[in-house]
Amino acid sequence: MKKYILSIALLLCLIPGARADEGMWLIQCLDKALEKNMKARGLKLAAREIYNEEAGGLADAVVSLGFYCSGSMISNDGLLITNHHCAYSDVAGLSTPEHNYLENGFFALTREQEMPIKGLEFYFLNKVLDVTEEVKALQDSLRTQGVPFGGRRISAIMEKKYADASGLEAGLQGMWAGTAYYMCLYTKYTDIRLVAAPPVSIASFGGDEDNWEWPQHKGDFALYRIYHNGEPLHPKRHLSISRKGYREGDFAMVIGYPGRTARYSSAAEMEQTINVERPVSNRMRAAQMEIIRKWMDADPSVRMKYSEHFFSLSNVAENNEGEEACMHRFRVAERRRAWEQGLRAKPEDARLLDQLDAEYAAISHLEQQKVYFRESLVRGFTLSSLLLRIGNTAKDDLPRQKKMLAEGMAGKDPRVERDLLAFSVKEFLTHMDSCFLRPIHRELLERFGTDYDAMAHWLWENSCVSGKEVPIAEDPLYRYIRELGILEINQQEQHVATLTDLHREYVHARYRYLKDSGVAQYPDANSTMRLSYGRVRSMQPRDGVYTHWQSTARGLREKYNPARYDFAYPEAFREVLPPEGFPVNFITDNDITGGNSGSPVLNARGELIGLAFDGNKESLASNYEAVDGYNMCVCVDIRYVLWILEHYAHQDYIIKELGIS
Repeated sequence: MKKYILSIALLLCLIPGARADEGMWLIQCLDKALEKNMKARGLKLAAREIYNEEAGGLADAVVSLGFYCSGSMISNDGLLITNHHCAYSDVAGLSTPEHNYLENGFFALTREQEMPIKGLEFYFLNKVLDVTEEVKALQDSLRTQGVPFGGRRISAIMEKKYADASGLEAGLQGMWAGTAYYMCLYTKYTDIRLVAAPPVSIASFGGDEDNWEWPQHKGDFALYRIYHNGEPLHPKRHLSISRKGYREGDFAMVIGYPGRTARYSSAAEMEQTINVERPVSNRMRAAQMEIIRKWMDADPSVRMKYSEHFFSLSNVAENNEGEEACMHRFRVAERRRAWEQGLRAKPEDARLLDQLDAEYAAISHLEQQKVYFRESLVRGFTLSSLLLRIGNTAKDDLPRQKKMLAEGMAGKDPRVERDLLAFSVKEFLTHMDSCFLRPIHRELLERFGTDYDAMAHWLWENSCVSGKEVPIAEDPLYRYIRELGILEINQQEQHVATLTDLHREYVHARYRYLKDSGVAQYPDANSTMRLSYGRVRSMQPRDGVYTHWQSTARGLREKYNPARYDFAYPEAFREVLPPEGFPVNFITDNDITGGNSGSPVLNARGELIGLAFDGNKESLASNYEAVDGYNMCVCVDIRYVLWILEHYAHQDYIIKELGIS
């Protein structure tokens, strides 16, 4: 971009201050103050070499994978590297009982063997425009005309305008609850081929037990190739790979697309989430995981059917459990309350804080009811979505309904589903207020009392999922799921709209206070390209125990246990393990969150040294606040990735393409 409009959006990029290592900084806001801080940590590049819309920079090599993960280009022929867990669903989708690529891995040995993946969309950022004044003018115009508008309407109008003018994909992003607006313009590619994905036993070695922990020993990577017009894409920029390694204290930089944070939340909002909602959802998801794990461990066919669902469930569950624990451990809400005392100096802000406390107290019970509704009826029973889709078809379209049912049940196991249903029924009928129960729920209680297993058995046996011929509208299991909707709970909650306005006011108040205090600010993560910087370093001792900043292949040997699924890799891999001291994973203090998975970890010269794939459990309060010394980014060493490609997968054509000697 040749010129910036001097606006609030630019001014906020220029505020000096702030701790050097905290922050997910907007890539277009790499100003002199931020550059100075980064160079003090060891950066050898100028800010313009990282992001430069005219001449290009390192950021041109960073890719958004559908805004759920990040990746980076590592060759001039469209080769992209990301995390295995970002590619997990693609690998699972390609797998069959005859070719189980999750368990056995997939490694193309020629470009012809690279496998197309349908439905993928990878995005390259081209330009970011400050459109703050334009958005506010549009809002004023619609308001003057008396035309109703909200965020979606504004986005639709603005994105269409810029997409039509540029020929690119356009995405409008508001920052700080509408304090600033940016238009991000992207080039999208959809011809994507899978190139490499190690067995899950290598990629996710240590499984759930090591997830969110340190040390780890995961080979969490996958390779794709992007094609354009039938030929491998020649990107504007690809990263150089470093095999020289790093030392403790070395500069580290992460560029990617972090998903969501809530660091502008009030103490009242944090307390509602952690004390009211999380305990319920965490307990229920842990129980659901135990049900699925029991059957996965007993039957390999169940593991194949449910591995993707279990992987997603376990990752979220462990994240939320860790978040709850860390919020209490680091007293995050209490610290935010103490900070809010500064806001009370202004009477209008003091009134705002009092209103927030009152409104959250008023909705507390109903919000907990919503959690029970969601975790039991909506997502706790995996057939819910299937039955609801069938119920949305035309009532007389029986052939289509039967086809949908057959296809849906083919990917499920009745034993798992019946156990999940029994748990769902018990949780729902035990905890939901009687005013929310519908005829089917009361019928169950009248017929079976508190025999929840009998209820679940009756629902299953009289439903189409058991093979019974029954119209979907009369199906008791469908009625159990469908007859109560979230809108009926919302109707009793008169405070949500008020809270939306109060939250916006709070974000503005916090933003103003920090700005007036001279503190540099970055907006909450929202899937826009961000940069974080820090160092390779060990975290603060945990329970008095010091852990090293790097894990090695010695841990692969010590943890190996063929009797435990999560710690048993293939025999062929055992034969080619790297030497004991060979680097596998390492940690930095870079500030990351979900969506950063697969982000390149770069050294002071902008060379690729690893991939971000996880955080440690102590970092899980970082949705609300980064805790210095405990927020760590767990990375897979690029040298370990190359070892797997060369010595285990024998992808010689990839090694040659990368120019690795």
